[in-house]
Amino acid sequence: MTITTDRILVIVPAWNEAANVGSTIAEIRAADPAYDVVVVDDGSVDGTGDVAVAAGARVLTLPFNLGVGGAMKTGFTFAQREGYHRAIQVDADGQHNPADVARVLAGLANADISIGARFAEVGDYTVRGPRRWAMVVLASVVSRVAGTRLTDVTSGFRAANRRAIDQYVRYYPAEYLGDTLDSLVEAVHAGLTVTQVPVAMRPRVHGKPSQNPLGASVYLLRSVFALTLAVLRGTLRRRPRA
Repeated sequence: MTITTDRILVIVPAWNEAANVGSTIAEIRAADPAYDVVVVDDGSVDGTGDVAVAAGARVLTLPFNLGVGGAMKTGFTFAQREGYHRAIQVDADGQHNPADVARVLAGLANADISIGARFAEVGDYTVRGPRRWAMVVLASVVSRVAGTRLTDVTSGFRAANRRAIDQYVRYYPAEYLGDTLDSLVEAVHAGLTVTQVPVAMRPRVHGKPSQNPLGASVYLLRSVFALTLAVLRGTLRRRPRA
């Protein structure tokens, strides 16, 4: 398969999303038929891969569940090997609006990584309590590291140019939420630039989120710890040797 540099790869990580993935693929194709769609079937047991194939997507099947980080590294590795210069993550559950893909991709005109931000005065997506507090702290720290104001550093709705694709292939951790944070900090330490674009998040149509509010809060607090280690790693790498 010959890939030209203007082709765009939409990576859809999916774990037991048979009820949602077909409509998500249809929406991506409706947004722009030129988008190439690859679904990373992350060890699903409900026929997710079969539904994705029937909807017209190419499917990469993982033998067991690796988590979003492992699925996305698989997708970025595919993008690198096939010569794509732009790739974007769209979650299978329908919460990312494929109509916003072009908007998020447009951010790559000014940066290596473009984040579709949920907390940027667009839409009515809200998070409350400890989870929201943790998100504010995480955004503040990563904003300082990146040298630009970011409001939603745990968003998975992210686009990457070729430099970022190559970086993600080198380093993309598998931990839930830590994958978005740690990979972002490592990318900045590697010299990549980041921007954000406001988008509206939609409610999940079928099924339940993989993390309940309590579990997500715990993972976010763990992500604070992971972020601290990532920042320290970058600081130590920049420190001149005696």
